[in-house]
This record gives sequence, structure tokens and C-alpha cells, in this order.
Amino acid sequence: MKTLAVDFLLKESPNAIAIVDTKLNFINYSKQWQEKFSLSNTDNVNKNLFDSIIETPELFKTAVNEGLNGKEHVNNGQKFILPTGKLQWLKWKIIPSKIENQGFDGAIIFLEDVTAEQKEIELLHKAEEVARIGCWELDLLNNTIHWTKTTKDIHEVEQDFVPNLEEGINFYKEGIHRDKITYLVSTAIAEGKPFDTELIIITAKGNEVWVCAKGEVEILNGKTVRLVGTFQDIDERKKIELAHQEISERLKITIQTAQIGIWEYDLIANDLKWDSEMYRIFDVKKNQFSGAFEAWSSTIHPEDKESALLATKKAVEGIKDFDEEFRIVHQNGYIRHIRGLSKTIKDLNGKPVKMTGANWDITELRSAELKLARSTKSFTETFEHSAIGMALVGSDLKWLKVNKSLCHSLGYSEDELLKIKTTDITHPDDLPNSKTFKTKVFNGKNRNLHLQKRYFHKNGNIVHAIIGVTPVKDDNGKPSHAITQFLDITSRIESQKKLETLVEVTKSQNDSLTNFAHIVSHNLRSHSTNMTMLTKFLNEEEDEDERKDLNKMIVSATESLSETIAHLNDVVQVKTGALEKLQSISVLNTINQTTKSINGILEEQSAILKIDVSKTHFVNAVPAYLESIFLNILTNALKYRSVERTPVIEIKSRTKKDKVLITFTDNGQGIDLNRHGDKIFGMYKTFHKHKDAKGIGLFITKNQIESMNGTINIESVVDKGTTMFIELNQG
Repeated sequence: MKTLAVDFLLKESPNAIAIVDTKLNFINYSKQWQEKFSLSNTDNVNKNLFDSIIETPELFKTAVNEGLNGKEHVNNGQKFILPTGKLQWLKWKIIPSKIENQGFDGAIIFLEDVTAEQKEIELLHKAEEVARIGCWELDLLNNTIHWTKTTKDIHEVEQDFVPNLEEGINFYKEGIHRDKITYLVSTAIAEGKPFDTELIIITAKGNEVWVCAKGEVEILNGKTVRLVGTFQDIDERKKIELAHQEISERLKITIQTAQIGIWEYDLIANDLKWDSEMYRIFDVKKNQFSGAFEAWSSTIHPEDKESALLATKKAVEGIKDFDEEFRIVHQNGYIRHIRGLSKTIKDLNGKPVKMTGANWDITELRSAELKLARSTKSFTETFEHSAIGMALVGSDLKWLKVNKSLCHSLGYSEDELLKIKTTDITHPDDLPNSKTFKTKVFNGKNRNLHLQKRYFHKNGNIVHAIIGVTPVKDDNGKPSHAITQFLDITSRIESQKKLETLVEVTKSQNDSLTNFAHIVSHNLRSHSTNMTMLTKFLNEEEDEDERKDLNKMIVSATESLSETIAHLNDVVQVKTGALEKLQSISVLNTINQTTKSINGILEEQSAILKIDVSKTHFVNAVPAYLESIFLNILTNALKYRSVERTPVIEIKSRTKKDKVLITFTDNGQGIDLNRHGDKIFGMYKTFHKHKDAKGIGLFITKNQIESMNGTINIESVVDKGTTMFIELNQG
């Protein structure tokens, strides 16, 4: 019965209690222990004490082991991590459990939750650190001083530093600060007066710090025996406070200088208070003003009263702060423009209780703005409706404002131009002019500047313009932006170019006529040489079948000669009208036709011709030009063949996007491009010693190709051969 009673008392105990044996297995425990460590009713069987605790302090383990050895142990609190993961501070008491005459058979463990107390202590320490508040004590009986950790931190001394009274006093800045703390401490000791002061100390590291020093006095038998107090780092707050004071003083002076009136309206008492500047602004004497809201409202111009009172109503109700311009009427009838601002102050319940605000006279400002507005309107009308382009350009060369004429000239909308710089659509060759514009206009040395520039129209066309620039200066006399006038002279320039083109065409035609003899000589000489070779072969040939083949070749050569003569009139027009005569021509047919016209030369030189050209490849070309080009390249390959090897000429074609690439590769003498590459297509330029070399073949070929919107390039290695690359548009 007794055992049952003990067991009941243990289970129902309000504290966490457990009984363990010498192996630290549970014998029994209270419900509080069971709940704290999440144990079930069956967990007491062979369940080890330390298995039920996630993280056990070493000090607790030691204490339990000492309890098993007969030693009682008490601790004021350690951190435990419970099975739930919760951290708790637990205070323990461990009492050895002994069965009479049998030695110690276990221990009784009492646990008390002191988490709340420990958190308060921790928070207190943290608060001291965060708030930078330390404590100090002056024991007058033992003549000792004690500083807490934070107090030492503020003084920037080591934690093992032990001050005396003189050393503590000497930390204060020499002069009024040290004198004041000396007086306050002396008075506290002598008269028992507490103190609360803000002074500057010089820390051990030489830093100036504002501190708040407070002291209380402990008196025994009428004599001061101890001083205790706090010591707080207020450096940041104090400096802000001093700065605020300085700003406030400056603001006060500024308000007085700027003639700003300050007012305060007590909404509860319906009491309106003005400073002296408010009376001046409203032209009212103090004895003539009741201080009521109605008195103020009576000064407002009738036309502005409704809006001003509505704004005031919203401010009074806390809906929106007052921020209005309104007119008032002085007693002499003069009308003044007033700017008013206010802030509504509410109580803890959100009810508006007070308004504070400021008023200042902006009459002169509005008058100046009106004059400026009129001037601006005049300029704007001139700007917008000008027959020539006009713009405002910033120092970064961005368009700031543009008129319709400028937009029309450049093809951009106003929004499009305002997103870009003038240099973004300036012709690359005229960008130096933009640099000149920026340098001369925005360095303040030039009042006006005129220059001619080219711009790109939105459609890609070039727009020629004469630009007039006038800088506009800011209040400091420095150019802030520039007014530019844009005179579009594109039509004039195009007329001039047409005249120049006509002159160039005439000159080109004259040049073509000058070279006509050379062209005729080159093209007809190939046919003449071919006819001569075929006639020679015919005269020497005795075989009747061979003579018939040669006769056919002579007939074919004669036809080619006739066609070439028919084309000579087109050849002379290499500089003009080529694009109008473009036709879709088969590359393969033209090559075959051209090779037929020189078959005698090919036969005489035992030349090998390799043709890899598709029947499907057609180009846009002038027939006469294409024949002349192929003939020139082929005869050059034969003319400048290597004496050491049989001539081999490869002709290939392939498509390249919308182009046809035709290549002619020979194994002849080659050309030294390092020496002659820059003049390879020049007039009268020769690179080999040959009796028929005139230096016009490649010149004419290049001109003919380019007149058909084509290109020609060359690769060559001395004594290896040459490759010509011709690109023409697909037909």
C-alpha cells in the first residue's frame, strides 16, 4: 500500500522527476518527465536515461554519475535539447537513492524548467550589448571600482582592465567634460546627490565618444558608501542630435530669409496661431486678427475660396494634406499669390487634432512665369510652324525637341527622333563635323555655328542639310543645349550630282572611245589568230576527212567573228546603259561558243580544256560583255602559259545564294600578287614580257563585270597558275 502511494505521488508530481538504477535505466518517472521527454507508459522498461535526451550537457552526465556514487549535486541551469527538438534550460538536483544496508542502488533526478528566467537574463545581456549600456560601481569603503563588460567595451580597454577612480575620471575629455564629471562625482559623494549627464570621453584607442553617465548614491549611517550607475554609448544619437540642432538653426535662418510664414491650427480648440511673417504676408496686424479659422478664410480671393476651403476640409479630416496655391486680397486691394503646405497630426485613435503648415508669397514668381510663358508661347509657335527644320539639341547630342518640318525632312516621327542622338543618323564621313559642333558650341566660345552635314533618311536615302546652331546658356552662363536650324538642300545637291554624272558619263564615253581601238584589237586579234591557225592546218593537212573537219571549224570561227563584230557596238558602251541590256544567259552555252572561236589556238598549243559547268546555271548579263570577258580570260591563260608544261584550263560554276560563281583556273606563269596585287586590274598594267601585252584586258574585263553588278577577284602563285573568280547575279 505504501509503495502504491509513493508511486502515485511520484506520477502526479508537478515536477519532472525520474528514478534510475545503477545502469541509468529508468525505474520510474513522473508524468511531467514523461511529457517533457515524450515517453510512453512502456518506455520505462530497460530504457536508458541518456537515450531519452537528444543532447545532454557533459556537466549533467557527470552529476548523474556522482549521484550513483553517493554524492548529491545541484545546478542552476543548463541547455537541453528535448526529443521534440525544443531547446530548454533545465535546473537539476540529483539525490543518491539508497536501500538500507545495501549501498547505493541508483539516483533520484529532479528537473525544473528555468527557460524563461534564463531567456530574460540572456535578453538583458543582449540588450546591454545592443543598447551599448554598461554598469559601474564605486565602493568607497574598499576604494574599488567595478566595470561591466559593456562599460569596458565603450572605453575600448581589455576585459582584464581594473580601473581606479582617478583613471576613470581621466577618460573624460580634458576641459569642461572632465571638470563636470569631477564636480558631479564629488557632489554625489559629499552631498548624496544623484547625477545624469552627457559628456565626451577619450577611449583607450584615442577615439572621441559621447556617453551618458548616470549615478545613484547608497548612504549608510548618513555617509555615502557606494555609487552605482549606468554608462551608455550615445555617440551616434548625440551627433545626430547636434547635427539636427545645427540644421534647425539653419532652417530657422532660411525660413526668416525666405520670408516663409509658419502657422499652427488647434482643431479641437479652433485656435489658429501665426508667426510674425504670416501677419506680414497677409497684411494683417495682430490686434486685427481674431486667430480663428474664419478670419483666415476671409482673406482668400473669392474665386479661389471654394477650392482652398475644400482642400482645407480634406486636410482637417485627415484625408489629404493641404498643398495648394491661392490668391489673397490685401486691405489695400492688392492681390497676392500664396503657396500653402500643411501636415495634419492625429491622435492615437487616428483623429486629426492639429495642423501645422507654412505659407509664402509667390506673386513675383508667378509674374515671372507669366512673362516666360508668353515668351515660350511665341517661341513655340515659331518653332512648330517654321518652314525649315528646327530642333533643340542637348550637350550629349540628343534630340530634345523637334518640329514637323525636321521630321518630314528625315522621315522619322517626333517620338522616334527623341529616342536617338543626332550622331545615330549622321553619315559616317560627317561625324567629325558633329565633334566640331559639340566642341565649339558647348565650350562657350562660339555664339553661332554653320556647317553642312549629311543625314540618313529613315528610308535609307541621304539627306543633305545646312545646319545653323545657336547655344542656349543656363543660370551659370554655361551652354545647356542648342537651337539648331535645319535647311534641307538635298534637291540642290541631287541636281548638282546629275550635272556631275552627265559630265562623268561624257568623260566615260570619251574614255571608252579612246580605248575602243584597243578593245577591237584585242577581241578581233583572237579571232584572226584562230583563223590563221585553222588555215595553216588546212593547207598542211592531206587527209580529206581531216580537211572537212577543219573547214567546219573555219566556218564556225567565221560565225563567231561575225557575232563579235556585231557586239562591238555594245562593248564601246561599257560605262553606260549596261543594266538596261541585261539578259538571262546560259553560262555553259557562252563558254562553248567562246571556246569554238579559239579552237585553232587551243589545237595549236595542245591545250587541255576541262569544263564543269551546269546547264542550269544562267546569269543576268550583256551577251557581248560575257563573251568578251570569257574570251579575255581564256586567251590570257594561253598567252601566259608555262613553257615547261602543257596548258590546262579548268572552268567551273556553282551557285552562291542568289549569285553564280564562275572560276577559271590555269597552270600558267602566275602573277606575283605581293608586287602587283594593288594594280592587277589597272589600265595599261602588264606583269609579263609578251609582244601582245597591252595592259588593258583585265581593266576592260573588270569594268564590264562591274557594269553588270558583278565582281571579279584573283588568286595566283608564281609558276603555279592563276584562278579568276567571277560572281554574277543569277538569271
